[in-house]
Amino acid sequence: MTPGSIILCPGQGAQAVGMGKAWCDASDAARAVFAAADRQLGDRLGAPLSKLCFEGPADTLNKTDVSQPAIYTTSVACWRALLAMTPERHVAATAGLSLGEYTALHVAGAISFEDGLELVTLRGRAMQDAADSPEAKAGGGGGMIALIGGTDEQAEQIAQEARGSQVLVAANYNAPGQVVLSGHKQACERAAKVAEAMGVKSSILQVAGAFHSPLMAAAAERLRRALEKTPIKAPRCTVVSNVTAQPHTADPAAIRQRLVEQLTMPVRWAQSCAWLASQTAAAGPAPFSYVELAPGRTLMGLFRRIDKSIKVDSNDTPPVAPLPAPTPAP
Repeated sequence: MTPGSIILCPGQGAQAVGMGKAWCDASDAARAVFAAADRQLGDRLGAPLSKLCFEGPADTLNKTDVSQPAIYTTSVACWRALLAMTPERHVAATAGLSLGEYTALHVAGAISFEDGLELVTLRGRAMQDAADSPEAKAGGGGGMIALIGGTDEQAEQIAQEARGSQVLVAANYNAPGQVVLSGHKQACERAAKVAEAMGVKSSILQVAGAFHSPLMAAAAERLRRALEKTPIKAPRCTVVSNVTAQPHTADPAAIRQRLVEQLTMPVRWAQSCAWLASQTAAAGPAPFSYVELAPGRTLMGLFRRIDKSIKVDSNDTPPVAPLPAPTPAP
């Protein structure tokens, strides 16, 4: 891997009212991204996207169909501002947590900002609709439960014992000792009891549905149809796939397939970050920097648990000093 920046892109759950505003106040490049998103989406989200990001309300911003385009836009705005600060920056690799994989692909030049925005907007709406489907409602609705302190093998055992005739699978391998199960709410409630008996802590998550589980199959099909119409190029740098925890190939059809699979298969974030750490370690003293885009600092915290030797720089807000305006194109 060529020395350079490793760009980490946050996923759903990183949203917070006010996100991206500091970057917009400091950078013309960031401001232009929000303006472009507002023009493209109009009032599809019920209000301009920038207003929802900067002013909320939180209950609207937290909705799946709003938070996904909001996080994507904020991350890209942050990235464009960072590029304006250091136009010579070389990107060695990118990775994104779930939704963040779309940002990672954009940073790598595989999808345009506009196409990525349409995809994540549809993705959020499709996931919300799947969560409201009769299939999901049949088991008391869809839910997710975080298991804390156990091993991956224990998480899989808990899912197997608590599943019964319903859906319950491992959905997110976030870090060592932090696995999220996803499926019917009733199965999640049973999982909490099984985990307690095994001495594993658990916490039911406040989410709209059973993401990254078979209950998202209808959303995956809608996303597949949209991806078939979306131009995708070979990435300019390494982009790690959530599904495989290995780099995407240069084949656009394969990239599309991994993105479809991501909705119903587990996000292997811990394994993805471990792969990145192994690659940068193998390069010896070569200069690499790990950069987390806005919003939030979630990925910095997860990486600390995955590999303590890696320092991740957060960019939830810009430096105190004003950022320079972007250099005009020749």
